[in-house]
Amino acid sequence: MNAVARPDARPDLHRPGIGAVLISTWRVGTPERQRAAVEAVRKAWESRAWPDLGLLSYSVAVGTDGDTLLHYSQWTEEQAYEDFVRTHRDDRNAEIDAAVPGIERVELRRYAPIHRSAVRGGTGTGELPGVVVVVEADFDGSVAGCREAWVDSVFAALDEDAATGRATGGFGAHFHLSTDGVRVLNYAEWESEQAHEEWLADDAGQSEAWKRVHDHPELVGGRVMRYTPALSLSAGV
Repeated sequence: MNAVARPDARPDLHRPGIGAVLISTWRVGTPERQRAAVEAVRKAWESRAWPDLGLLSYSVAVGTDGDTLLHYSQWTEEQAYEDFVRTHRDDRNAEIDAAVPGIERVELRRYAPIHRSAVRGGTGTGELPGVVVVVEADFDGSVAGCREAWVDSVFAALDEDAATGRATGGFGAHFHLSTDGVRVLNYAEWESEQAHEEWLADDAGQSEAWKRVHDHPELVGGRVMRYTPALSLSAGV
C-alpha cells in the first residue's frame, strides 16, 4: 500500500486505534520554503510504500508565521514510532532535506491520545477549519493532576464563552497530555486567523474563568501558534 493524501488535509482526531500521538515542529525560514517542504514531504511519502508499522496517519500544517511547519502523526503505540525510526525514516528525511536544505527540526513531543475534546459549531456540520491554533502549556510536573485540573478550568471558561456567544469562530478544542508529564497541547480548530485574533482581543477574555486558566499556580510557561492545514497522509486501499 502506498501513501495517499486526504483531500481535506487534516487528521481524523478521533479515529479508532490511536495509542500515541507524535507532534513535531520544523523551521524552514520563508513561506516559499514552507510550500516547498510540504511538497517534498508529499513526494517522499507518496513515492514509497506505506510503512505498515502501526502508523495511522501523518499530517502537516503550515505556520502563519511564514517559518514553521507542524507535524502531527497518529500511531497504534509508541513502539510503532520507534520501529519506523529504525527502518523507514532516514531515507524519507534525506529526500526532503535534498529538496529543501537547511531544515531545522526543532522539537518532537510524545502525547497520549486525546484527553478531552469539545466540538462546537462548524466541524459538526461538515465545515472545515481555516486555521489550527496550537496552544502549548507547560507545568511543574511535580504536582500530580495539575494538568488535568488546568484542562478542566479551560473547559469551564469555554462553557462560559458558549453561553455568552463569544466563541463563535471556534469549532473545536482537543487536548493532549504529553507522556513526559509536563505539557498540555490544545489542538484548536478555528474558522479563520482573523476569528482567533478577534477572540483574543475581546475584553471578555479577562473574565474570572479565563483568569483562573492564565493564573493557574502550576503553569510555568506557554505559547500559541497558528497553522493552516496543508497535507494529511494515510495508507491507500
